[in-house]
Amino acid sequence: MGFFIYLFLLTTKYFIMEMNFLSPLVAAFTTLLVGFIWYHPNVLGTLWIHEAGLTKEESEKGNMMKIFGLTFIFSIFIGIIMQSLTIHQFGALGMIGGGTKLAEAKPSFMAFMADYGTAFRSYKHGALHGFFTALFFAFPMIAINSLFERRSWKYIFIHSGYWIVCLTIIGAIVCGWI
Repeated sequence: MGFFIYLFLLTTKYFIMEMNFLSPLVAAFTTLLVGFIWYHPNVLGTLWIHEAGLTKEESEKGNMMKIFGLTFIFSIFIGIIMQSLTIHQFGALGMIGGGTKLAEAKPSFMAFMADYGTAFRSYKHGALHGFFTALFFAFPMIAINSLFERRSWKYIFIHSGYWIVCLTIIGAIVCGWI
């Protein structure tokens, strides 16, 4: 009987913490969409260009396909890591050594995952973690680099605000999408 319970648990979403590869892919569009709005000249784009010490012409130079393409790829990376930051069950799975060690897991792990396999898997919870990741991770990194580059606090807050919005949305998508 225990074997059949184990098989049932292995095949339910409550137990297996397979990575959702579609959610980081969809979430990656967030950086492009928010960036289009955030850095638009009628929103913060003109202020950003000024604070970056660029002219409008300089800001339009460059291979935009390369810039947007790499931005999308890097944003997929962000979405993947945000899954591990927002979905607590990955931590529980890591405690037994990952998915390859499921057969060796103790029954208490299986019972735990059956009870809490989808706990805190919501858009709201993901948004919360995304916000705090941006506030306590992205903001300090942007601020440190910007201070050494002698950038203004306006510059720091423009970019930090962008990442707070993006990571909040990305966190919501990757955590809530089961």
